[in-house]
Amino acid sequence: MSSELDDKKILMVVAQDNFRDEEYLEPRDILEDAGVSITVASNSTKEAHGALGAKIKPDISIKDAIMAEFDGLVIAGGGGSREHLWPNKDLQRLVKDAFDQDKLVAAICVSPVVLARAKILEDRDCTVFKDKECIAELEKYGGLYTDKDVVVDGNIITARDPKAAEKFGHAIVEQLAAED
Repeated sequence: MSSELDDKKILMVVAQDNFRDEEYLEPRDILEDAGVSITVASNSTKEAHGALGAKIKPDISIKDAIMAEFDGLVIAGGGGSREHLWPNKDLQRLVKDAFDQDKLVAAICVSPVVLARAKILEDRDCTVFKDKECIAELEKYGGLYTDKDVVVDGNIITARDPKAAEKFGHAIVEQLAAED
């Protein structure tokens, strides 16, 4: 089945351990249904494990990803993001590269903190998992926290929690379609 987004390529990032299954699976299904090609990255190409039992084999490691090869970057959330993704300088570089190249940058749950640490949320409306530490991280880097399911500010999409995963996926598809 052909779609208007058949030429689009997205890099989806998950934590090596304890990523939130539905925050990866639901947006991925929505993107693939729209014809988007997905490449999965994590800290390594070893099997990644979701908090609810999902197992995926990343295609590439974050450090080897080149943003110029993709139309956007989507970061799944989950508890593992704090440990594996928040401090990851290679991921922060990818986020900054995507932003500087005017590409879509999206993150859900606790992962918008990665965008904040990459310094792309300054004076931008954004959301994050409703947790004091997460909200403080966004605000520390100039993000304008909004308590909503999904927030779109230019080419940056942030989403709050697993319940927003489907809406997050649709917002990404809409953004990609608008870029055409």
